[in-house]
Amino acid sequence: MQMSITLVIVVVTALVSWRAFNDPRLLERLILWPPAVERRKQYDRLLTHGFIHADWMHLLFNMVTLWSFGTAVEGVFSQWITPAGYVLFYLSAIVVAILPTWLRHRHDANYRSLGASGAVSAVLFAFILFDPWSKLVIFPIPVPIPAIVFAVLYVVYSIWMDRRGAGNVNHSAHLWGAAYGVLFTVIMEPRVLAHFFATITGGGQG
Repeated sequence: MQMSITLVIVVVTALVSWRAFNDPRLLERLILWPPAVERRKQYDRLLTHGFIHADWMHLLFNMVTLWSFGTAVEGVFSQWITPAGYVLFYLSAIVVAILPTWLRHRHDANYRSLGASGAVSAVLFAFILFDPWSKLVIFPIPVPIPAIVFAVLYVVYSIWMDRRGAGNVNHSAHLWGAAYGVLFTVIMEPRVLAHFFATITGGGQG
């Protein structure tokens, strides 16, 4: 029986996050602090920030979402680019999703960012390409909604909140992660785009 790579990612992220909850020095070393990347050349922070979270709710939301949709994406990607390719997709999504944030704040000593949300968005939007009419149940939305409807609402909301610049959520990383998930998937298998549009116009017949 093949081990679930998605489960391994979830477990590793949970363990590292839990450890960082109780170790401020570890949290401070792994978090994305732009000046540390700019001045100290600690480029690993562009990746390590995706394995720590602000609190248990932040961790739970990201990992439940990743587990719910990542297993399906893992199955498809493993056939296309091997299981190692799926791992590289996830890790690269962490980095790509945060790059615009880092560039925007690279001289801001007061800015910090953490969490796997960018990579989770990449996985979620890859899944939406496969099955746009599947019903998603994502907290805090209490009822199932079609994946494609959620995608539209998610993008509109993230753009709106990112332009407002309020709160502690990095909406830019969500958007770039989602875009990367779509782009990566289409590059790996261009026919998925035709499948997506055929499913949409077919009224839910995938």
